[in-house]
Amino acid sequence: MKRSILTLCLLGQVLFLWAQNQYYVAPNGNDNHDGSFQKPFQTIERAQLEARKAQGETTIYLRKGIYRLERPLIFTPEDGGKEKPLSIRAFRNEQVTLSGGKVLHPVWKPYKKGILTAVLQDDIRHPDMLLSNGNIRHMARYPNFDSTAVRFNGTSADATAPRRVKSWKHPEGGYLHAMHISDWGDFHYRITGKDKAGKLILEGGWQNNRQSGLHAKNRMVENIFEELDAPGEWFYQAESSTLYYYPMPDEDAETAVFETPILKHLIEFRGSEQQPVTHITIQGIELTQTLRTFMNKYEPLLRSDWMVYRGGAVVFEGTEDCSLKDCYLHNLGGNAVFFSCYNRRSTVSGSHFTRIGASAVCFVGDPNAVRSPSFEYNEFVPAGKLDRTPGPIGNNYPAHCLVYDNLIHSIGLFEKQITGVELSMCRHITVSHNSIYDTPRAGINVSEGTWGGHIIEFNDVFDTVKETGDHGSFNSWGRDRFWHPHRQVMDSLVNAEASLILADVTSPIVLRYNRFRCDRGWDIDLDDGSGNYHIYNNLCLNGGIKLREGFYRVVENNIIVNNSFHPHVWFKNSGDVFTRNIVMSSYRPIQVRHWGLEVDYNIFTDSTAYQKARKQNTDAHSIVCTPAFLNPSRGDYRIDNHSDAVFRCGFRNFDMDRFGVVSPRLKALAKTPEFPKPILMEEGKAHATIEWQGLQIKNLDTLGERSATGMDTERGVYVISVNALGSVLRDYIRPNDVILELGGKTVNNLADLQKAVQETDLKQPQTMVIFRSQKENKLTLPGNLLK
Repeated sequence: MKRSILTLCLLGQVLFLWAQNQYYVAPNGNDNHDGSFQKPFQTIERAQLEARKAQGETTIYLRKGIYRLERPLIFTPEDGGKEKPLSIRAFRNEQVTLSGGKVLHPVWKPYKKGILTAVLQDDIRHPDMLLSNGNIRHMARYPNFDSTAVRFNGTSADATAPRRVKSWKHPEGGYLHAMHISDWGDFHYRITGKDKAGKLILEGGWQNNRQSGLHAKNRMVENIFEELDAPGEWFYQAESSTLYYYPMPDEDAETAVFETPILKHLIEFRGSEQQPVTHITIQGIELTQTLRTFMNKYEPLLRSDWMVYRGGAVVFEGTEDCSLKDCYLHNLGGNAVFFSCYNRRSTVSGSHFTRIGASAVCFVGDPNAVRSPSFEYNEFVPAGKLDRTPGPIGNNYPAHCLVYDNLIHSIGLFEKQITGVELSMCRHITVSHNSIYDTPRAGINVSEGTWGGHIIEFNDVFDTVKETGDHGSFNSWGRDRFWHPHRQVMDSLVNAEASLILADVTSPIVLRYNRFRCDRGWDIDLDDGSGNYHIYNNLCLNGGIKLREGFYRVVENNIIVNNSFHPHVWFKNSGDVFTRNIVMSSYRPIQVRHWGLEVDYNIFTDSTAYQKARKQNTDAHSIVCTPAFLNPSRGDYRIDNHSDAVFRCGFRNFDMDRFGVVSPRLKALAKTPEFPKPILMEEGKAHATIEWQGLQIKNLDTLGERSATGMDTERGVYVISVNALGSVLRDYIRPNDVILELGGKTVNNLADLQKAVQETDLKQPQTMVIFRSQKENKLTLPGNLLK
């Protein structure tokens, strides 16, 4: 008996060893080798072929070095599988890089004015991005690159002025980048030449789903030879294969490594619902250098403001149980990770995304899975032709996937209608414990209600909407099949068939335990039609919570620091609930005649705000009190247990130390938002606040405000918040700024500011001195900006 047991144990060990297949790849390997540790392959594709033959679990170990891809790595249903899972990973934390870039070998010669020139090798055609020692260099552009500029690192109204265009001999191949007329994203055009009148001939403009026109001032042009006039700029002349480069100060162009991307995608999973790619893991790898994609084919995401390129550095399509783990994605021209159509239980986790041209992680299903779809804001399917069946058609969309513990920042380098995590035509996606900041638009975006069920939790999202407007750190639209561009038609439709409201967003979308801060918009922005949301236990640090028209939103137990609730254009019988929230200023309704199912049991820190709410027939059981926050300077806005009135109203504390990334490696890298000092009543007396030019301001007259701003004394006008609906000062003033001077006149308080406004010629450009980041800063305000 003992011998039989021993035999079985030995047999089990042999089978286990047989099932653990390992292949090694190294840059100095050889594809004629056997793939062993001693004799590694040279290419991942060679190891992939061997892995397909193997039985049981297989790991392909990549040794230290750079693997330059000439074509994307493609995984199909032949790879991986439940019975033979496949991992491709760095060996023992060695630095492994997959690059879509090609090394250039310029032999530099002087041109003029510090510019160098070199003829590139024959296999380089039309470089779109140039890197020097791993740093992205900018095409010759106007205006010149300015890291402090609000949009596109510098814009100008005269970027396409006739006198400037006239100076360009051959602008074909150049680009015009412009913001939407309302700052709702951006547009991009390729310049194909000039007409007989000298006007630019353009192609493009398909990158935004709201075709309202270009902003007159916020424009930038690049890849124009005559604009090559600043360090770090470059231009490629295709006819002569010549690269022109203006080196950075102290840069040695002779020794620098120059590279240019040649691929749009690095890794592709290509399967389908019928034949999915399953059980493949990519882990611990650096992914870098892909082409910009803003001039590629784009498609609309139903009636949201978005158009999107269906691709990225890593493309998941037709996968089950596949994952990207612990990777570093940077210096990419377009999207980083794109989940297209059918995907189930696939994951992106533990990864660092930075310097991304467009979005970090996108989930976009098949529009053919949508019942009665419409694709542009003004489109709609007539009521008599609407499909009344709830939910999707088929399964060709992402579902039950996970975005967990990722650090995402400095994205949207080239495109502005982008986000950290995008959800469109998908279902039951969990977005958890991510740190997302430094984005031109939303940190997390839900493009429409199809088909709900998402859980968005424990994320830290801040420094968002930095280049656009009318948006939030979290943003959503809900222009589902019930929604109509004309409010009267929509009202009649939902009154007649209330069941249509939940025909697309079939499961609630949950926002919980997140920390949001938006200084140029709302912390949470539920825009047109967004419905079936449960929003609870969120910490909103600046922009407040906005709910535009929609249904069945339950907003409870949130803390809204120095801001309030923004209900806009609500439906009758919306079913909305706003209760047990802490608000610090007056509600800001716009065209709200019906206040939903319940707006009550809230905690106001301002008696005036409470009285305004009572006059609107809301908040019969709400209270006014001054809660004691435990330690707001360190981000702990829990309520001290002695604030009994708050808890009697039903509010409950929630954790303040679980936002954002969780892995030690990423926590060491991640930033956190600025924590505002709550503006509360002191000694039973509220300090006066006023609205001016879309700013909520007050005298800086407390020690707390002095501490929060770093001011030397209690003087100046303190900026509490900036109105997201389009304050004329939003490009100049931020929350927590202190206004010290206007037009050369000292501003010590609100009265001084009022006097300075009256005595200053505001038709002319004027200086304003503000205190920000521990020092005085001088701003120049354009003429006719202030009224």
